[in-house]
Amino acid sequence: MLLATWNLENLYRPGGPFGPKDKAAYEAKLSSLAATVRALDPSLLGVQEVGDPAALDDLAGLLDGTWHTAVSRHADDRGIRVGFLSRLEPEVVADVEAFPPQLRPVQRDDAGAVAAATGRGLFAIRVASRALVLDAAVCHLKSKLLSYPGDRFQPRDEGERARVGAYALYRRTAEAATLRALADELLGGDGRQRDVVVLGDLNDEVMAATTQILLGPPGSELGTPGFATPDRGDAVRLWNVAPLIPAERRFSRVSFGRRELIDHVLLSHRLVGRVVREGSAGTGLPGGPGALGLPSVGADPAERQGAAGSDHAPVWIRFRP
Repeated sequence: MLLATWNLENLYRPGGPFGPKDKAAYEAKLSSLAATVRALDPSLLGVQEVGDPAALDDLAGLLDGTWHTAVSRHADDRGIRVGFLSRLEPEVVADVEAFPPQLRPVQRDDAGAVAAATGRGLFAIRVASRALVLDAAVCHLKSKLLSYPGDRFQPRDEGERARVGAYALYRRTAEAATLRALADELLGGDGRQRDVVVLGDLNDEVMAATTQILLGPPGSELGTPGFATPDRGDAVRLWNVAPLIPAERRFSRVSFGRRELIDHVLLSHRLVGRVVREGSAGTGLPGGPGALGLPSVGADPAERQGAAGSDHAPVWIRFRP
């Protein structure tokens, strides 16, 4: 069974302010995305940047066999949200945006406005078969790409750049804490027995503090001496599969010419023990060219409006059901 996460980059139907300008460009984008999903052949795919739920249905309609779609009710200012493409019928178990009660709102701009909710909903489903019951959460945390008042993508000075960068980090940190609270609900303190996966665009790399928040107790990560030693923390930990991805393919986006892994798959204890070790994880397509060929993105996301395909590579994990 293969699980994956993929940022679809501005998946809108044509004619709006953020998506393709015409039907031809839209069909080219859908065709490119569908070809990748077919080659990836996931059982469950967490997706980000769904600007129009109907566009996700259009994508599902180009795939072979029966596919189900499910999307969060909570979108950001551009209308983008997270969701799933699933071969198994999904049951929605959570769709949250409010920070946990103990977490205070965080500053979001120079005027002192605050955020008390995630920019995009955190969405969770349950899928079941005779072989397993799987709870899956999908997310898209606050971007590292900064925008400034007046729809600017460049700051007036370095002080503004620093402040806006801090506001973005406050929000991404609070969103990571909110996602961890959702993961705790799905795990129920029983990760040794429950199959739980967290999928998504975390907008930061493996060792970033925001990414590390999601793992739970430290000291048992893949590739460390503590991994093979059971302890009480295993019931609540999540494991990032990044160390299983070959080093030369360990990136899912190229930013300003630099490769970075910002899309992640996190597994509960029972799932990580069932990973198929040979060819178990990667970016791009299993057995394919990996994440090579991605375009390099800059400070202005509008530069790729209407482009076919995506500026992210899918990240995937294979395990025994």
